[in-house]
Amino acid sequence: MTTEKTAVEKLSPLILQRADPHIYRHSDGYYYFTASVPQYDRIEIRRATTIAGLAEAAPKDVWTKPDSGAYSELLWAPELHFNEGAWYVYFAAAPSRDIKDDLFQHRMYCVRNQNANPLEGEWEFMGQIDTGIDTFCLDATTFTHKGQLYYLWAQKDKEIRGNSNLYIAPMSNPWTIAGKPVMLSKPEYDWEIERFWVNEGPSVVKRNGRIFITYSASGTGIEYAMGLLWADENADLLDPASWTKSKEPVLQSCLEHGIYGPGHNSFTVSEDGEGVMLVYHARTYTEIIGDPLWNPDRHTFVKPLRWDEQGMPVFGRPSIA
Repeated sequence: MTTEKTAVEKLSPLILQRADPHIYRHSDGYYYFTASVPQYDRIEIRRATTIAGLAEAAPKDVWTKPDSGAYSELLWAPELHFNEGAWYVYFAAAPSRDIKDDLFQHRMYCVRNQNANPLEGEWEFMGQIDTGIDTFCLDATTFTHKGQLYYLWAQKDKEIRGNSNLYIAPMSNPWTIAGKPVMLSKPEYDWEIERFWVNEGPSVVKRNGRIFITYSASGTGIEYAMGLLWADENADLLDPASWTKSKEPVLQSCLEHGIYGPGHNSFTVSEDGEGVMLVYHARTYTEIIGDPLWNPDRHTFVKPLRWDEQGMPVFGRPSIA
């Protein structure tokens, strides 16, 4: 009697040395990919008609950090979104590599391209995304629900222990927050506070009458793992009481198959237009010299997201399709 698959399909990285991966399928039929590059000095974009094709697609550098100034160092976690008829890349950057009060000094910014193809045309710097809180912040994403554009990100609260919590706010346009930030989650469970107290890297997927937010927690080594929040699609998304938080991680290191520290994910649609694909980064070894942040070998992986009978996402293990 067979109770499990006789063969396990182990995943290989889609793209090497690209952390914080973001894949977006546009109405033009192309998949667009961007991610943190190991040098943290630029934004690159590539596109292909298939997810697999992104691996061989030539990346194009579309924006490079200035030599000095508020956003001249450590360009992290760019995300490409098509909002209100134009392309936007949201990213975080710092004025230096200095650490103050135990944190880097990142703030959030965006650039815009009004060309139909974001690999062409000019990118315009739209400035800082001001949340009204002048502290370390990063990992912004956007999503639209019932005609309202929302901004979702990670930021430090000086009154709360840890590096960052998750916040949401409505937007008046794709580069301006319209309301007061609302905190949805903070590091609190044991798996969220290994080495660092962190909630970061939120991403949104909508399905089965719910809105799901994944996020990543703890340090960026083997301890890095993903958590989950969810709310009813008809709930007030700006009310923290609308959201339920999983007490356990939904995706974590798989020692059996050698995939470590999965996290900072995004979601994209499958090529048949029906399924959801989970995009995330992970390492394939644990022998990291020095701070894991400076290790370049966080690779992009992609796997199908499954769903259970209750309509909840099933993430499985990072090393199995």
